Amino acid sequence: MTAFINILLSFALVFGGIVSQTDFLLHPEKYNAKTLEVSELPEAVTEPVTDGFVQLSEVNMHYLVYRNAGPALILVHGNGGSANSLREAAQYLANDYTVYLPESRCHGDSSDPGEISYSLMAKDLYEFIHALGLEKPVVMGHSDGAIDAICLAAEYPDAPGAIIACGANSHPKTFKPYFPVGVAVRNIFENDKLNELMLTLPDFTPEYLAGIVCPAYIVSGQFDIMWVSDTLYIAQNIPGSDMAVLRGEDHSSYMSQNGKKAYTLATEWLNEKIGEA
Repeated sequence: MTAFINILLSFALVFGGIVSQTDFLLHPEKYNAKTLEVSELPEAVTEPVTDGFVQLSEVNMHYLVYRNAGPALILVHGNGGSANSLREAAQYLANDYTVYLPESRCHGDSSDPGEISYSLMAKDLYEFIHALGLEKPVVMGHSDGAIDAICLAAEYPDAPGAIIACGANSHPKTFKPYFPVGVAVRNIFENDKLNELMLTLPDFTPEYLAGIVCPAYIVSGQFDIMWVSDTLYIAQNIPGSDMAVLRGEDHSSYMSQNGKKAYTLATEWLNEKIGEA
């Protein structure tokens, strides 16, 4: 009986997701649909000024820094990524910010303490902020990095000055079905805690999201791996947050695959929300 109920719930979620995608086409204003323009951008900053490590309570964290002046902005990569995943975004954002690219536990050159969760990665970010003496940094995350940013803001509300969460899902059930099926199949042949993470977490309740007090921008692509209804759900449950669904974009096309678009997305909102950098 429980299995049957779960199947019905799964079909209901898929049906609801399909309805939301149709609703996006009919009522784009509800989702603050926008198109990113990338004309008249500054030149990219090509080389980092720092390539080092900082020892946290559980992780020896590798990180890069681009530019060493201006407000702090932390870029957080997604599942299986590294600092290189968002390097191009950092190179453009470094015109306006001091950009930090930490590598999450179990990723890149950072150490692997054996355990991973979004809350643990948020704790690492909190320790990273304090270890480097950063004052209310903007935290911009992609995919799992977006989930980390949300967890940081919810669990350590005094740490970030603002968050930009690009491609976050509130629960594994809000993925479009093809994505978790692909991860599960891959996990059969190569069991990995990073796959398990995506298949089991997060679980963002309205109460959890309501604890976020900093300015928040919740963003996804029109053709992202989660339904647009989930982006709306997250934004509606974070007090005073803004949201956007980007026309024609998928999960990575405006972040790890295009630093110019990432720059435009971040600076347009930050300049409007918290003033010129």
